[in-house]
Amino acid sequence: MKFTTEELIEGIRSGNKRLIAKAITLVESKKAEHRTQAEELLKKIMPFSGNSIRVGITGVPGAGKSTFIENFGRLAIANGKKVAVLAIDPSSSINKGSILGDKTRMEELAKEERAFIRPSPSSGFLGGIANTTFETMIICEAAGYDYILIETVGVGQSEVLVADITDVFLFLKIIGGGDELQGIKRGIMEMVDLIFINKVEKDNLQKAKNTRLELKRALDFIPPKEKGWKIPILLGSALYNEGLEEIYSKIDEFIDLKKKTARFSEVRTHQAEKRFEYWVQEYILAMMKRSDSVEAAYAQHKKNASEMVSNPSTEAKLFVEKFLSKD
Repeated sequence: MKFTTEELIEGIRSGNKRLIAKAITLVESKKAEHRTQAEELLKKIMPFSGNSIRVGITGVPGAGKSTFIENFGRLAIANGKKVAVLAIDPSSSINKGSILGDKTRMEELAKEERAFIRPSPSSGFLGGIANTTFETMIICEAAGYDYILIETVGVGQSEVLVADITDVFLFLKIIGGGDELQGIKRGIMEMVDLIFINKVEKDNLQKAKNTRLELKRALDFIPPKEKGWKIPILLGSALYNEGLEEIYSKIDEFIDLKKKTARFSEVRTHQAEKRFEYWVQEYILAMMKRSDSVEAAYAQHKKNASEMVSNPSTEAKLFVEKFLSKD
């Protein structure tokens, strides 16, 4: 059943999870008629957005992201908050399919009336997020969710892009998982705001403390991301709800600091600008392909690049210059 924009807005504002999901599906669609309605919808709900805390949660596979999100979300709900979880699943590069299993891994949180879980395929988009995650956040904010928790596909070279759409970037780390080197990569460490060493128990407590010391030493060589904020490195176990209260408190402390220094609104403005730049590129390419002659030129330059007739960046430059030329 197709819903009008007004019906979707009413559903979003009233917290109707079914219509919130329909609105997100609309925004995720690549069909032209859906894009037009999605743009109208986003424009009309924009005044109701911006009131949440956006938390990006990353870490290598097996770091316990889903368990952390489930129990952290339940903690936030116990504190009177509404929580939306945007769990990004990696899409297959072969058939673009995605398992979308996060909802089944967060069974207890999914039962909560004040929680909304939306698994979305990354569709090959880099940065550990889906290409419409930002727009999905806007919908969840308009629906009144206080915390937007974004579970990324896992740490990689381009994973830091998740920091471009969040207020807090949390890095989950485990001991003995072979990620010690990954944990101190400069690209990741320059973007994090909080570090939580997960799955800490009595038998690995000393190792966890040693890991924390290594991370602290690594951070000493990196300029602080936020003035006046020393990145906390906390130990605990998401499975047993150990250390989550402290993380919850530190997130609030970090957001308060950013708001006092006006960095909060400054970063939000920068995030919106980045999304503008992304969509400019998307729409330019889409417009190019509407013309048969331009599409033919695109295919030819792409073929030249793929066959290494010349450098791919050169072919891209030649194509864009051809498209933008007066001829």
